Amino acid sequence: MNIIETNNLTKTYGDFTAVNEISLHIQKGHVYGFLGPNGAGKSTTMKLFLGLTQPTGGSFQIDGKTYPKDRVPILKTIGSFIEAPAFYGNLTGEENLDIIRKILGLPRQSVTDALELVGLTQFKKRLAKRYSLGMKQRLGLAGALLGRPPILILDEPTNGLDPVGIHEIRSLIRSLPQQFNCTVLVSSHLLSEMELMADDIGILNHGQLLFEGTMEQLRQTAKANGFPTDNLEDTFLAMIDDDNRKRGQIR
Repeated sequence: MNIIETNNLTKTYGDFTAVNEISLHIQKGHVYGFLGPNGAGKSTTMKLFLGLTQPTGGSFQIDGKTYPKDRVPILKTIGSFIEAPAFYGNLTGEENLDIIRKILGLPRQSVTDALELVGLTQFKKRLAKRYSLGMKQRLGLAGALLGRPPILILDEPTNGLDPVGIHEIRSLIRSLPQQFNCTVLVSSHLLSEMELMADDIGILNHGQLLFEGTMEQLRQTAKANGFPTDNLEDTFLAMIDDDNRKRGQIR
């Protein structure tokens, strides 16, 4: 069962097409990895799901609800972490999460639980402006996890983390569907991590969906096209290079 579906979803800015008629199928209870170079359209797609920008064409459904008719009910089902999270620097990590908690009408315990999940309990009384980049990423993830939403949309959640932190957050994301019965859409540039984290992946380039399916299906597709199959990074780069070459020929 797909919890998120798009049908020829498109977003243009003047002459530039950021998202070009993509049709995604994100299964309930899966971790869906969103891959693509910078500017491929990953963040724009996520912003469309959150109502932060309006589609130019096509449509999408989330948990059986259609945008824009069901915009508010859709947003109530999603926890999100988009780009660099913004916090009040003169408040502690705990106080920043408490503001979100009050807006969402959640119990106090939800802040404690979220801090524990992302490994920030011992730093909860530290001012957010004194947090390292990695700690801010963790705090952003804690904010997304407040209230245990059924859908999580995470844009580069391991950005700025050291290898130990990356491993911890990857393990956490991997465990979320089973632990909280949720679905995770996650983008990352760390392809080796995505290989260990995602059930399914979608690959974007220049706003177009080049591939969607499981890791095994990606290997089969790569093999059929003569691309390397030893690791995801080589497969991904070969697929992107091939698409860029074709685009160059078209021009």
